[in-house]
Amino acid sequence: MAVLINFKICDNAAECGGVEACSTGALSWDDKNKTINIDNSKCTSCGACEKACEVHAIAVADNDEEYTKLQKEIEDDPRKVTDLMIDRYGAQPIFDACLIGQESFDEQVAEAQKLVAAELFNDDSIECMLKSIPIKQLFDGTDIKYRKVRLGNDELQQKYGITQLPALVFFRNGKLLGEIEGYYSTDCANDLKEQINKILK
Repeated sequence: MAVLINFKICDNAAECGGVEACSTGALSWDDKNKTINIDNSKCTSCGACEKACEVHAIAVADNDEEYTKLQKEIEDDPRKVTDLMIDRYGAQPIFDACLIGQESFDEQVAEAQKLVAAELFNDDSIECMLKSIPIKQLFDGTDIKYRKVRLGNDELQQKYGITQLPALVFFRNGKLLGEIEGYYSTDCANDLKEQINKILK
């Protein structure tokens, strides 16, 4: 009875849903090493962590044979975190795992340990999907966590001085690195990427 994590596609963040769902402590957050810790001596194979992981990075094995099989699948998996970035900047959300409400902003973005890019939007700021820039194109090769934040009021806009939506805000270790406001179509992808690179330097 054991749990495995595919860290190739895992955000490896303190706010992991699998850690929260684990009632035995088999999964926990190691604050010193900034990683999810696995203690399979405590795992009961209940599957709660597997169900809680929205990107399907967590798997639970019932026996040694299944564990070996799952381990091999993880080793052979060619994907990385950026391969899950199927959303587009300034368009309707596609991947539910990347969509959060503003009530989760502090935990998942502002207080996150790793580099985070959050797209703030409301329904009025959404543009045509075909003319919107793929997020993977903007962050390919960057070890970054991406979230779309649907705003219900202007609280976050006022807090960070944002006057135009959609907007990208960048955080690392609880510190705001910079922000970019306004919609950019695919024709302006290079301009947006240059601005992002300046912020992330």
